[in-house]
Amino acid sequence: MNDCFFPEGIIISDIENKAALSSVASLKDAAARQTVLEALAVKCDREHSLHVDLGVMPGIIPKNEGAVGIEDGSVRDIALISRVGKPVCFIVKEIKKNENGKLYAVLSRREAQQKCCEEYINALLPGDVITARVTRSESFGVFCDIGCGIPALIPIDCVSVSRIPHPSVRFFTGQLIKAIVKNRDGSGRITLTHKELLGTWEENAAKISVGETVPGVVRSVESYGVFVELAPNLAGLAEFDPDVREGQSAAVFIKSIIPEKMKIKLVIVDKGEPRPPEYVRDYFFNEPHMSYFRYSPPECEKVTETVFGQ
Repeated sequence: MNDCFFPEGIIISDIENKAALSSVASLKDAAARQTVLEALAVKCDREHSLHVDLGVMPGIIPKNEGAVGIEDGSVRDIALISRVGKPVCFIVKEIKKNENGKLYAVLSRREAQQKCCEEYINALLPGDVITARVTRSESFGVFCDIGCGIPALIPIDCVSVSRIPHPSVRFFTGQLIKAIVKNRDGSGRITLTHKELLGTWEENAAKISVGETVPGVVRSVESYGVFVELAPNLAGLAEFDPDVREGQSAAVFIKSIIPEKMKIKLVIVDKGEPRPPEYVRDYFFNEPHMSYFRYSPPECEKVTETVFGQ
């Protein structure tokens, strides 16, 4: 099994994980080794304990072992209820017999999360590129699982350079994405950023040419013009059109590309109904760490940049 820690749901199909759940002996061995395993949560009972299908025997995660923060009230019970029907990580604490003499395992998701923090999350630095799973979108940003169900937030202004009305136009719940560690607050909670992975102005503008007509999405209608998104990190400005609405699809003619002003002038040639979201799947940056990101072109006087670790 990979030595790294991952968002919940990634290791459930791994050969090593399946092998650990295949027999009583292998479960006991996993308990002795404090191995983090995964299986499906099938029920949350009235005491808010999670019942887990281990295959070889049932497992139970008592409420106070359900997550870091449950016991002191800093994490709400919805964090447990919402795991039903989904994979959960855990460490096997012990194997016991119920009143009918049948075996069941007592599990701890809290201890798995603590191990993840101690061995992985606490060592993350600003600029580290990590795998995350989208768990919930709110108007202010998107929450992600960055390992064993531990949450981190991507604020909406860090999702992409192009402004969006809601994170749901970029991500769907359950989606695996890449993100960059932005900072860590005084309590240890991590904030992520995503836009730096989606390319510079120059990299995105290189995919279009003057004279082409390309598809876009209307993101903002202002008195001085209409901003049309051409890519998650690229938008251009067309003349004001009173009949255009935010969210509409549009076909736009590329009138001019001006790197020194970081501007693209457009002409809307056609507009249609709102287009289904095109979720982010590709990244311009694929290294494990980013120290510096400059979005603006070298010849542009306005410098738009991100410096990690400051």
